[in-house]
Amino acid sequence: MKRVSFALTIAACLGLAIAAEAGKPSGFQVKPWVYDPFDLGTAESEWVTHEGLPDAGNSNHALYLQKFDVTSAWVAAGATVAGVEGITLNELGFDVRNDSHFGAGAPRFNVVMANGDMYFFGAAYGTHTAIGTDWTRVRFSAADAFPTSPPFAFGEVKSIEIVFDEGTDAGDGYAFVDNIDINGVLIGKPGNAK
Repeated sequence: MKRVSFALTIAACLGLAIAAEAGKPSGFQVKPWVYDPFDLGTAESEWVTHEGLPDAGNSNHALYLQKFDVTSAWVAAGATVAGVEGITLNELGFDVRNDSHFGAGAPRFNVVMANGDMYFFGAAYGTHTAIGTDWTRVRFSAADAFPTSPPFAFGEVKSIEIVFDEGTDAGDGYAFVDNIDINGVLIGKPGNAK
């Protein structure tokens, strides 16, 4: 009887440890930035409240990316996905609000692999799934990467950036992005993702 009780106690402790690990933050963070070497003042990147999909605390954050200039202007909005160096990437995507610019090159992921190869994943590509009437979920496969040579294969990552650099000559000049998906971890607000 003691042996069974001891085994149940160990199983319960392991279950608590696994549950605690599941609720532990991943360490992934999305940190907005603006590239504006000539001080044009036409780009913006920030987390904004009440513009995104529902999240914890009912703040409904979305990552707002803006370029109110022509595409050729030396200005861009973006965000760095911190905490990804050294991970093995196996899932990549984001949700884009339907009133946003949804181009081949913006918003996009720039993924640099551990071997130095760089690949781009534009919002117009990937698998698109409607989320209600206001949002589209985009998930990328290896076949959605540009360039196609050398062929992209999910693997060890050096860095991941989200970039918005297509201007008002190509679309509306802004995008709302939410639920940035790194290996199934959805990042939908500032701070460490769970």
